[in-house]
Amino acid sequence: MTILLKLFDRLMEGLAAVLIVALLVTVSLGIVTRAFGEPLIWTDEVSRFMMLWVAVTGWILASRKRAHIRIRFFHDLLPPPAWRSAEIVMQLAMVVLGLLILHYSVHLVTVNWDLEATTVPLSMGLLYVPMLLAGLVTALQGLAELVDNIRLWNVSPHVALQAELPAQEIVE
Repeated sequence: MTILLKLFDRLMEGLAAVLIVALLVTVSLGIVTRAFGEPLIWTDEVSRFMMLWVAVTGWILASRKRAHIRIRFFHDLLPPPAWRSAEIVMQLAMVVLGLLILHYSVHLVTVNWDLEATTVPLSMGLLYVPMLLAGLVTALQGLAELVDNIRLWNVSPHVALQAELPAQEIVE
């Protein structure tokens, strides 16, 4: 399973890199063609699609690396059992959020699939496809963190925070 997760992470990193380069090329092409008075009309719409895909890819990578912004000041002042309990609440909220995003994304893809983008022959449903993956990854990541948190219930989370290592590395 670890090998598959590492492969998934590398795939997402590669996709993010390709999308960023493609976005840069598309936006640059739009700027240059406008400067010469012959703008390519499709560059704005394609860059919008790519911008969403880049943002969602970044969201997935941040979720996988547990790197989303969290303000832990008050959370870290809690004693270990209360800290773990608060984590459980946050992780359950993460699972619910991921499932809601997945549910509503399926609806958005379905409703917009028959609509065609204005300047390129692409379905507007493609704009929402990355949200399907983001919802699924968010829910699964929240579930994995919940399982880790419960598994490590007797390990002080403050030791992990002081060492700046994930708790599972301290146990091993």
